[in-house]
Amino acid sequence: MDSRQVYKGMDIGTDKVRGEHREMIPHHGLDLVTPGQRYSAGQFGRDARRWSDEIVARGRIPTIVGGTGFFLKTLVSPIFSEPPLDPSRRERLREWLGAQSTDTLSRFVQALDPDRAEISVVGGPQRMARTIEVSLLTGVPLSRWHVEAPAEAPGLRAAVVVLELPREEIDRRIEERVCRMVKRGLEREVMALISSGYGEETPGMTATGYREMVRYVRGEMSLAEAKAEIVTNTKRYARRQLTWFRHQLPNHAVTVDATQPVGLQADSVVRTMHARAGEV
Repeated sequence: MDSRQVYKGMDIGTDKVRGEHREMIPHHGLDLVTPGQRYSAGQFGRDARRWSDEIVARGRIPTIVGGTGFFLKTLVSPIFSEPPLDPSRRERLREWLGAQSTDTLSRFVQALDPDRAEISVVGGPQRMARTIEVSLLTGVPLSRWHVEAPAEAPGLRAAVVVLELPREEIDRRIEERVCRMVKRGLEREVMALISSGYGEETPGMTATGYREMVRYVRGEMSLAEAKAEIVTNTKRYARRQLTWFRHQLPNHAVTVDATQPVGLQADSVVRTMHARAGEV
């Protein structure tokens, strides 16, 4: 359930599950598209429902893991069936939106869909562009589509668990993670992506960690400055995630203290699953 791990060739900067772990446990939702392609929450919802059905048919329980809240929401509260949009107009608009600054996108969102502005801005450039795109090409704000249009599928019955850590521990782990990614070769990964024709404005490369490293590779900042900026931007993103979780998760979501030993955390998750199943 990660909006960046869907991109091929973006392994280190997204802290993607390594190959040896994928061999032990089947993983879905990784390496689905190239960095130049878009992969929406709606598409994830359709794909994840199919994967879940296949997993259940094998007698297993699908476990959906990650921090992209919009992806989770499309599963437990599926979005509307998207209206037909003119492909050529949509592509031209996407090109124009891709060249705009975050501030410009934010102003457009505020004007076109004020009811959805806060969520869109938190979601970053891609989320804001989506809000603008639907509003302009359909003449109806995205927020109204979500409320008035029928859902494209029934919601999945899920036990939702949030692993909670103190703010200072989150910050410490972010700093360690950034150092680890740089040591593993984030610079080489970004150079390979640039060589393949992907720039900082392509859909996948807008992720935190990649934009900053692109600027370092281009000589616009030192490695120390790039690392510091990645840490700062990741912490900001983590704050936005926490805000989203507080206001957008379903009422039955359960919080687990992630400072506990992993075994105790797992026990809490299993109890939550059984309790949720008993509500049927």
